Amino acid sequence: MNDIDLVMTCLLCQQPISDGYLGTCCTRATIIRLEALPILHRGLEPLLAPASGNSQGRRSKGGPAPLPVNEEILDLRGPGGIGGVAEGWVDAIRHSRRRPRSVPVGSIEGRLASAVSELIGHMPWVALSWPDAGEFARDIRDLTRSISSIIQPASPRERGTRVGNCPAAVDGNRICGAVLQLAPGESIVACDWCGTTYPPATWVGLKVLIDEDAKSRS
Repeated sequence: MNDIDLVMTCLLCQQPISDGYLGTCCTRATIIRLEALPILHRGLEPLLAPASGNSQGRRSKGGPAPLPVNEEILDLRGPGGIGGVAEGWVDAIRHSRRRPRSVPVGSIEGRLASAVSELIGHMPWVALSWPDAGEFARDIRDLTRSISSIIQPASPRERGTRVGNCPAAVDGNRICGAVLQLAPGESIVACDWCGTTYPPATWVGLKVLIDEDAKSRS
């Protein structure tokens, strides 16, 4: 054995953790996002009707009539939508834990609630023992954010101040490049994509990196 300490990081936020694959905060945040999925699913229902400009019932000669519902919302609320994502992760976790595949039954809403309940029950094992924990937590985070933006789009004021593109290196030498926003009331810039955080003490260096990356792309 050597004297070098192995530094472990959370696979979602990349912050140091003592053991496992997800830190305590990211584990709790993932549970909260899972609990929100059935609520978000119900929140999409009023949006099923298409925009009034697209619901006049007219069609081009020889073409099909438009569906009387918003297809994007219909897909999210259908068997392969939000519930399909949750059930897919249930099967992935069961496979890793050498358990039989789930056999979903009942309504779409009931199946989603069942999948969410099982996923929450697996979270202690996921956080501590599953190498795919980061991908799972990231997928659930992105799904909830995507649905939330449909139900209640953020105004420019709510989105915060645009700082630039994230200069953090990910997957080796590739630059993240996601848009950085300083959220209202926050003092730390955080990248929603790669999880890198930039406290005020790093802002001068952050601006230099952002400017250098912008020049290299021009």
